[in-house]
Amino acid sequence: MSFQPIKFYQTGTFTVGNRLLAPEERSVQASAKRFNSINSGHRACQGCGEALGARYAIDAAMEATQGRLIAANATGCLEVFSTPYPETSWQIPWIHSLFGNTAAVASGIAAAQKVKMKKGERRNIRVVAQGGDGGTTDIGFGCLSGMFERNDDVLYICYDNGGYMNTGVQRSSATPPAARTSTTPAAGAEPGNVFGQGKYLPAIALAHEIPYVATATVADLRDLEAKVRRAMEIRGARYIHILVPCPLGWGTAASDTVRMARLAKETGVFPVFEAEYGEIKSVLAIRHRLPVEDYLKPQKRYAHLFGKTPRIDVIARLQALADRNIRKYGLLGKEAN
Repeated sequence: MSFQPIKFYQTGTFTVGNRLLAPEERSVQASAKRFNSINSGHRACQGCGEALGARYAIDAAMEATQGRLIAANATGCLEVFSTPYPETSWQIPWIHSLFGNTAAVASGIAAAQKVKMKKGERRNIRVVAQGGDGGTTDIGFGCLSGMFERNDDVLYICYDNGGYMNTGVQRSSATPPAARTSTTPAAGAEPGNVFGQGKYLPAIALAHEIPYVATATVADLRDLEAKVRRAMEIRGARYIHILVPCPLGWGTAASDTVRMARLAKETGVFPVFEAEYGEIKSVLAIRHRLPVEDYLKPQKRYAHLFGKTPRIDVIARLQALADRNIRKYGLLGKEAN
């Protein structure tokens, strides 16, 4: 089940001091117990949601496997800022694949480990593949679907920041409708990314009926860690889709990354759930339902919707999509406000 043991109903803030929590419930950046799989010295932008998501996801996978982990990484922001030749911030066996074949490379690693186990190798090495939404939903989509269909023993993690941020903030198939990118400018009768295009990969993963599918955000790090640990308990193909806001591409303050991720969840824009074999088992319910405007206004990629003549019609369409998510995934839950 989704991990949310602590519930605070504060007004006007999304934070709570660690001093108010029991030591085992505190979320800390630095600890002697952390694996620090991705270490300091990388070149991510300030407030990078992908760096935060990868830090917690891979450390959770390392914890679950007692450090016996190999990672395959697609080309993209995460690869570029963490491994500027000849340096690296990775403290684990890590392989850089091409943009589109990460799932295939990871499947090959998993197959090799399976052969080694049959030949008497005692160590049980697990495999994680990771990439951004461009390398996952677009360029690597075929390889990923093949990995799902074969049920290869790989956990694939997608860090979704809604575009090709590393190469100039171009549109990807995960770019939301009406969002401005360098290839979907705020111009014409329907400015920004058009409605009705793209794909929602968690639903496609569900349709493959693989053993485990989950979504998460960097606003709920304990939930993210719990889902990674759960995924590593399972054999076969697994998929986790993490929302990782990008201050550069979204046009938000570096200090607002976690806030934006939480607003995406609280408005219903990004549903957070957990599923097994094609069936949703639990959702992370919305605590306090908010209108989509609260999520859109802080982002410069939606600034064209709030000009001298606000695009009320477009905002209404985006609200309708969020409302559909809330109905489809039951995001209000029993305890929602």
